[in-house]
Amino acid sequence: MYLDLNNMEQTETIKYIRESHFIERLVRNKSFWVIFFIITFSYPIYRSMNRVLPPELPRLFKVPEFSLTNSFGKPFGSKDLKGKVYFASFMFTSCPTTCPGLVERIKVAQKRVKGLGQKIGILSISVDPDYDTPEVLHKYARKNRANPYVWSFLTGTRKELRSLLIDGFKVPMGDKEAVDGMVGREKVSLMDIVHSEKLALVDDEGMIRGYYSTDKHGMNKLMIDVGLLVNRKYN
Repeated sequence: MYLDLNNMEQTETIKYIRESHFIERLVRNKSFWVIFFIITFSYPIYRSMNRVLPPELPRLFKVPEFSLTNSFGKPFGSKDLKGKVYFASFMFTSCPTTCPGLVERIKVAQKRVKGLGQKIGILSISVDPDYDTPEVLHKYARKNRANPYVWSFLTGTRKELRSLLIDGFKVPMGDKEAVDGMVGREKVSLMDIVHSEKLALVDDEGMIRGYYSTDKHGMNKLMIDVGLLVNRKYN
């Protein structure tokens, strides 16, 4: 038996050639990648250069020049804050009501403004100068892990403090009075001083730009406005 090659039917080999998809042709094109990288890297730059900041904060009051005493027993005031954005709180270390919560929120704010370095300052001004000596404030500051390069605890004479708070920051400062309160289930008399629970935001020119509550919304708004003031100054 033999195979007759002459009588074999010739067969055609059909080869399938797959057409390139549009996307494949596009990604193989060098021009595509050039354009892609230009758009990818230039758009964020364009946005940052053309971003529109929110309207400026109102200029409410000018804080007069002042000099108090810090927790190290040294003079501290307007000259040390020149060119800085800062926010001020009003408290006293033996406060039985709102001050502990206020200080806890400022501790959180201190962490949030850490990246601003020396561009930001925090003041806690005592309304009880008879008890809150520099030594007492120093222990209190250390207890609450206050960064002395950012967060300053201040005291002074009663006359100095009343003038600065009432006439300068436009916030109240009362005298120490006994108020009824509860310690556990026992009713006791506690010594309290009327003072503002709000934080005052001051710009680098000594102008008060706003007052903020210490709830979550108020603190978030304060942090945003601090950033706006600092950005406008350094951009």
